[in-house]
Amino acid sequence: MTWPNIIFEGPSYSMMSVLILLSLAIAPGIAISLFVYFKDKYEREPWHLLFKAFINGVLVTFLAGLLEFWADSLIKTSPELWMVAIEAFLMVALIEEGCKYYLLVTNIYHSEEFNEPFDGITYAVIISMGFATFENIFYVYRGGLEIAFLRMLTAVPAHAIFGVMMGFFVGLAKFRRHSATLRWTGLLAAVFFHGAYDFFLFQEIYPMLTYGALLVLLVGLLLSLWGMRVLSNLSPFKEAENPLARKNEMEG
Repeated sequence: MTWPNIIFEGPSYSMMSVLILLSLAIAPGIAISLFVYFKDKYEREPWHLLFKAFINGVLVTFLAGLLEFWADSLIKTSPELWMVAIEAFLMVALIEEGCKYYLLVTNIYHSEEFNEPFDGITYAVIISMGFATFENIFYVYRGGLEIAFLRMLTAVPAHAIFGVMMGFFVGLAKFRRHSATLRWTGLLAAVFFHGAYDFFLFQEIYPMLTYGALLVLLVGLLLSLWGMRVLSNLSPFKEAENPLARKNEMEG
């Protein structure tokens, strides 16, 4: 189910319950954003650009929602696995990751602040967290506390993982002669992991396959942590931040 279908559905809550659910819906995205921000060891991004990226991630959910609604009206899905794959990879993953990718390469990629490979991960994840947070509010409102805690550990981190996949290659691309191949690889990697995650959740023929989504998350998480280490080590600011390097400069 795409998020536009749940906007007008859901139970009624007291004001206190609404505040609690809203906090639980927003907290994971903020926490993950801060985690990635502090993982940028050598040259952190200005807060105003991060805020802009987050808000743009929120706003692009409307475009993604409209495109998903349009795709859903054109393509009649069915429980058959090949149709589930079309829904997961093309009707959801490609649209959502494509919207995030568009923001990343048009609004941020050419910024002077995008001055090290790790910035690709930072901005891609922040955009993804804006997207996931806004989407999460509607799912949590509809599903309550159980969904809030479930998505805190699955769906929201999943969007972060997809963002790392995309940002890893886009970050490399900017400092490798603006390689279009690397940029498109970033989009395809995000779509692949997003599509695989959704495919295992969407299919209903084989219940045990649902656990495949957890495998996708685990593999994606391990690759994401590896990718962050790799790009961090490629920072042109690393040498300047090295205490021994600074000491040698002072003594020299």
